[in-house]
Amino acid sequence: MKLDQNTIARLAEHLENAELQARDVTMITGEHPDMDWDDAYAIQDEIRRRKESRGHKTAGLKAGLTSFAKMKQMGVTTPVFGFVSDYMAVPDGGEIKTSELIHPKVEAEICIVTKAALKGPGCHMAAVLAATDFVVPAVEIIDSRYRDFKFDLKSVIADNTSASRFVIGGRMRDLADLDLRTLGVVLEKNGEVMTMAAGAAVLGQPLAAVVMLANHLGARGQEIPAGTFIMTGGVTEAIPVKAGDNIAVRFQDLGTVSMRFV
Repeated sequence: MKLDQNTIARLAEHLENAELQARDVTMITGEHPDMDWDDAYAIQDEIRRRKESRGHKTAGLKAGLTSFAKMKQMGVTTPVFGFVSDYMAVPDGGEIKTSELIHPKVEAEICIVTKAALKGPGCHMAAVLAATDFVVPAVEIIDSRYRDFKFDLKSVIADNTSASRFVIGGRMRDLADLDLRTLGVVLEKNGEVMTMAAGAAVLGQPLAAVVMLANHLGARGQEIPAGTFIMTGGVTEAIPVKAGDNIAVRFQDLGTVSMRFV
């Protein structure tokens, strides 16, 4: 690590305040060009500690930049990982206040909930298959705190991978009843189809993101506990939204997730 604890704490406060106050900032690697991957995740961990110290529960884990469409859109090749807090959850069909966000975008997510712990290094696909309790669809609303969505990977990791809101809908299904690779997704905005994709857009198989997440955490002495909600990453590219927009995402075999922006 290149940053001291005081700097990590200061940057965590800076980025979390930007999220909570819905104001944009410049990417932090501009000020700290030598910060490394460990520094970035240490800042994210401090943001999580700050939230939990105020009584917010961590609602789940998330993988970011895992879809080939998103990687191409953002010009990167390496997935990143973050978390979502309880206050970020919005009910299916609910309203999302744009006044609380900076420049929101929506993306479809295939999600799982675990029934057994997963720990790396050495976690593999068979372990994830055995540990998956059920599959559920969701929409993530990402909202980078960086001005004009200009950031590098270390900055976005520190910013908790742009987490802001998420909506779980549709219905739970057993993994054995689904082929996640071919599962189709259609994202509509105001009744117009904006983008379509299949689960294979996420690393060829969405559960591959869970394997990578378990091994990432294992390298840091952590694990994925049983009962963890995991968003495997955007199947579609991220679509900008504004007040007045209605979003509906239709998942093959999993139902629909919808929300309104006000």
